[in-house]
Amino acid sequence: MRRLLRLGRDDRGSITLLSLYLLAGILAVSALAVDFSHLLAARNQLQVAADAAAHAALYHRERNSASSAKIKAVELAQHSMPQASYGAVLRTEDVEFGYWDYATRTFTPNPYSMSAVRVRPGRTAARGNSVAAYLFRMIDRPFWDLSAQAIFVAFEPPCFREGFIGEDVVDIQSNNGFENGFCVHSNRYVSVNSNNTWEAGTVVSMPDSSEIDLPRSGFVTNEGLQAALRNGYYRLRVLGQIDRIYDDLYLASGAFLPDYISGAAPVVLTDWKLDASDFVPGRVHRVSCSNHDIQITAGTVLQYVVIVTDCPVKFGNGVTLEDSVVFSRSTDNKSIYAASSLQIGKNDNCAEGGGAQIITYGGMDVPSDLRFFGGQVIAKKAVSFAANAGGIQGASIISGSTISGTSNMTMGFCGAGMEDNFEVPYFRLAY
Repeated sequence: MRRLLRLGRDDRGSITLLSLYLLAGILAVSALAVDFSHLLAARNQLQVAADAAAHAALYHRERNSASSAKIKAVELAQHSMPQASYGAVLRTEDVEFGYWDYATRTFTPNPYSMSAVRVRPGRTAARGNSVAAYLFRMIDRPFWDLSAQAIFVAFEPPCFREGFIGEDVVDIQSNNGFENGFCVHSNRYVSVNSNNTWEAGTVVSMPDSSEIDLPRSGFVTNEGLQAALRNGYYRLRVLGQIDRIYDDLYLASGAFLPDYISGAAPVVLTDWKLDASDFVPGRVHRVSCSNHDIQITAGTVLQYVVIVTDCPVKFGNGVTLEDSVVFSRSTDNKSIYAASSLQIGKNDNCAEGGGAQIITYGGMDVPSDLRFFGGQVIAKKAVSFAANAGGIQGASIISGSTISGTSNMTMGFCGAGMEDNFEVPYFRLAY
């Protein structure tokens, strides 16, 4: 009897039984967590493929047809998620070109657009590649449908629209004024002297803004500079497109040909000293030379012309370029040179049209009175210039080397009148 009473009061082993129940619960929750993690990882993998495919589609659309760009996007998605293992994750009909509205955050399909793309891959029952679960089978959900979406847009960084951008040092001297919206950027560092003024809204950027080169009193004598500093790096894509720009201009055909040029055959010039009477408005001009420079005589006003040459170009005093392009394949350090008073673009108070562009495989040097009015310079080598006070309004300089600007300049920002600049789009994820 005493033994039976002891057995009735003996609770040894009950904790072990409770532990088994707890262990079973923990294992069930852990198993569900494993399933959830598995599905989350599959969803993330699908999103990575969507992002990469969207970028590839918009990048290839820059030079190819929409159908070709879609095929590239599908190929890239299949590279990261092979069809043999994941099924048809992305199909060409899942890639749409169109327009992205930042204000409303909506995408509008348009097969002719090159400004945005939407990619929507999936692993679904309809595609025959849904994602298999493990313990979710216990609740009759052995397979799950997953989808993703990525929208990439093309854009032009503001610094490339109006500003000075150098792969190497950008050197700004004293007594200059920079107006709201203007940008100075170097992929190395920016060097600034004293007594410059930087309005609110200006940008001075480099990979590490703490490496800016300043005199001891730099921030005191450069009003607004500290607020303008930014960290950043740009790959100068347009420099990689110079060959293509040259081909389009030389052949008088292609996406980079200005719209004021007709489709007529280029005019071939063999003289080396030229003025306005030698050029036909609306035409491309190929200018050859024999071991000397091409000279554009003083006071010449060039309108609606493109000049393509392998030789250095020297501009006489007071030359003006309006709705014109000068392209030199010369690699000389001074392949573009003007003693003084070179005006790039029409002085029209930032009105549309009238802009002009100079492109060279070499460098550019204008030691006195360079004026910009909706003008652009693209040079693989160094650009050195001095500007007329108040004579810069709508200016873009892109150099694969250094940019050196002297004193007493006013860098005015237009925001318009730069429509014919040579631009190569950049891409970013919008959604």
